[in-house]
This record gives sequence, C-alpha cells and structure tokens, in this order.
Amino acid sequence: MAASDPHQAADPDAVKRHPALFRAIRKRQNPRLRRTDITVTDDQAVKRAVKAASLGNAMEWFDFGIYSYLAVTIGHVFFPSGNDTTQLLSSFATFAVAFLVRPLGGMFFGPMGDKIGRKKVLALTMILMAIGTFAIGLIPSHDTIGVWAAVLLIFFRMLQGFSTGGEYGGASTFIAEYAPDKRRGFFGSFLEFGTLAGYVGAAGLVTLLYALLDTAQMESWGWRIPFLVAGPLGLVGLYLRLRLDETPAFQKLEGGIAHASEAADHVEATAKGDLAKIFRQYWPTLILCIALVGAYNITDYMLLSYMPTYLSDELGYSETHGLLILLGVMVLLMLVISRFGKLSDRFGRKPLLMTGMLGFLFLSLPAFLLIRQGSIPAIVVGMLMLGLSLVCLLGTMSAALPALFPTNVRYGSLSVGYNLSASIFGGTTPLVITALISWTGSNLMPAYYAMAAALVGVIAVACMKETANQPLAGSPPSVETEEEAADLVHAQSPEPKF
Repeated sequence: MAASDPHQAADPDAVKRHPALFRAIRKRQNPRLRRTDITVTDDQAVKRAVKAASLGNAMEWFDFGIYSYLAVTIGHVFFPSGNDTTQLLSSFATFAVAFLVRPLGGMFFGPMGDKIGRKKVLALTMILMAIGTFAIGLIPSHDTIGVWAAVLLIFFRMLQGFSTGGEYGGASTFIAEYAPDKRRGFFGSFLEFGTLAGYVGAAGLVTLLYALLDTAQMESWGWRIPFLVAGPLGLVGLYLRLRLDETPAFQKLEGGIAHASEAADHVEATAKGDLAKIFRQYWPTLILCIALVGAYNITDYMLLSYMPTYLSDELGYSETHGLLILLGVMVLLMLVISRFGKLSDRFGRKPLLMTGMLGFLFLSLPAFLLIRQGSIPAIVVGMLMLGLSLVCLLGTMSAALPALFPTNVRYGSLSVGYNLSASIFGGTTPLVITALISWTGSNLMPAYYAMAAALVGVIAVACMKETANQPLAGSPPSVETEEEAADLVHAQSPEPKF
C-alpha cells in the first residue's frame, strides 16, 4: 500500500537518483487548486442559510428553555407529591429523559444528513420538534388521567430529544459549509445567537405569565401557553428551511452544481454516512468533541437552564425575579456574541475557547459566592462573570466543532459526538446539581461542578488544532469574492524563472 508521503516510503538514495519522479508524485498528491475548485460564496445565500439554521436552533432552545423555567410548575402538575424536592427531581428527571434519546437521534439523523443532504434532514427535525412541543401543551394533568399524564410527558419529551439529535450537528454544519473560511466564526456565532434568542423568548414569556397569573392559574392552564406557541414557530422555521439550497460543500461532495477537479482529489467523492466508519476511523476526534461539548454544555445548562430554579428553590427568590435577572444577562450576551465570533476569526478559535474555560475554572466560585449573598447587585455581577465566560464559548464553538471532521462524515460525526456528550453531561446538569445540593447541603455545588467541567475543557482545548481561516477538512477553500479566489490560485502558481 502506498504511503501518503513518498519521502517516508522511499529509500533516500532513490529520492536523490530520481528527483523528477518524486516531484511528480508530490504534485499528484498535492495538486495546485484550480479556480473551479474554490467556492465563491453568495452573501445573500449565506445570510438566508444563517437565518434558517439559527431560527431552528432558537426554536429548539425555546422548547427546552420553557421546560426548564416551568420545572417547578410542571413538577406540581405531573408529579403530585407532598415533597417539593421530589417533585423538582421528577421534573428534572423528565427533562433529562429527552437527552437519553438524543444520541439515538444523532446516530439516525447524522449519517442520513451525510447521505441525502443537510437540508432535508433539518426540515424533518424541525417538524418532529414542533409536534413534540405542541403535544406537551395538550397533555391532561395528573389529576385528570393519573399516571398516564407523566407517561405522555415522557413520550413527547423523548420525541423532542430524538429530533434534537439531528438539529445542532446539522445546523452548525449547514452554517459552517455555507460561510467563507475567513468569516466562519462570525456567521457561526449566529447559531448561538439563536440559542440565546430561544432562551430569552422562553424566559420572557414565562416571566410574563408568572407576573399576570397566580399559582392556581399557572398550574391549571397558564403553563400550556408557551408549549402551544411552538407549533406556529415550527411552521415558520420549516418554511425558511425548505426555501434553501443544499450547502456548497455537500454539492461538491456529491458532484452536484460545482464539480471538484483533480486539485480537490483529497475531497472524498462520496457521502457514505457510515456510522461504523465514524467510530472506527474518527474515534480520537470523537473523544475530543465529546470532551469539548461536555465542558461547554455543563456550564451552558447551569447558567441558562438551571439558574432560575437555583435562585428560587435554593435562595428563596421568586420565579419572576430570578428570570428577570437572567433575562437581562442573556440580552446582554445577545448584543455581544457576534463580536466574539469576529474575535475568533481574527485571533483563532483556541484563544477564545481557552479564555471561556479558564473563566469558569477561576470565576465560578467567586460568582456563586456573590450570587449567594442574595442582593440584586451581587447576583447581577456574579451572573455577568459567568455570562462573559460563557459567551466566549457560545461565540466560538459552533465554528470550531464542525471543523473537527471532514465533509463526508461531518454531519454524522458531529451529531453523534455532540449528542452523546449532551446526553451524558448537558441534560443531566440540573438533575445532578439538585441532587448534589440535596446530598451535601452545600448550595455552592453548582460552582464546583462547573469548575470540574472547565478543567476538562481546558485540557480538550489544549489538544485541539487551530482551524480559524482555513478550509474545512475534506472541502476546497471558500471565499467571499472572485478576487480572493484569483489570489489563492495565483499564490500557488510557480514563480517564473529567468
């Protein structure tokens, strides 16, 4: 079998005797790019792709956000018990159930996205998510149908989780493959802008309901409203996604609109989407992905999902006060997240990710000590410390993760790695923290848990390669203008000899 490097495979004396032959081998293995190999992006198409992918992500986190923010109320409606902690644990256990099936969704939808295309699978996941969320809003309470209320809640949470298994991997892949190489961080940050928008929409709506309705009204019918809103939102997202074309990278992979020439021979020409191949050939990168996503998800869910429950259940704040403070922090993060995406394009993914991980490692304990004081200024400062650490990850991760894998297995590999990690670490975060506080009696356990996650994240970031301003693995370069494409081709042309 031929080695990839002729100098390593051949006898050095042979290289000296036949320099022309080995130069030809090198050129064959690393041919110069032709102009037709380089993708020149359409700015309007990129913006449409970003909008459609981000809206779907916003809907996903709107759905998960409303469940988190209504955890106490849902516990009362579906899990009647004399013990508030038991109800809350039951509610968060149901929250975690959706994450148990996410890897199955990733293994199903991910390889499918590598076979039939990103667009079709993203439309399907949008439909399933909307059905699951809308249906939760229609489930009768425990008082009406008994234990079947909890059974139906778990079933539709599992449907949500299954569809979500194909959402993030597909949406981040979609944006990454549409965006030009030098602005992938900026455009990728809008996916997490959608995350924050979904949380803000959920927190805003739940806060409004808590302000307008009393406890009896919320438990009777008020909690249903946010879930029922998801139906129309899903139809809007589906419409936007169906209007898009397939990504340029996938078209090149399939030999579609743009055909790869010999200069792009390193781009594998089929999209097999083989799940066994992902685990067999890409397991080191898969482990790195799981470590990065685990650290990222624990800190993400701790702040954006669990914090309102922590403020109300552990510190005695009303649900409205806790949500309002978090709402303000999230709006601030929305205002600055694209700036962090730009910074990752300028300085690299690793410096931004490392800053965020180190922020959680060293600031989590001081932040929770401030939050525990109970005064509004102290809580705001503590949450801002956590929020600014998180936005370093939010603004960078959606560009860094797709670049870990080559085009022919990107959707599948990222969906599997992301959802395995999200299942084990992300969705269990509220449940684990609530249980740890119950067992230890210390309300600083969220800080210690975040610090442990950040330590893993620091090691993972140190091990990853820098991918900013580089073509995606398995794809030729992607640029914004014809002039950039011409410059790339010219840069590879040999200098004339006189």
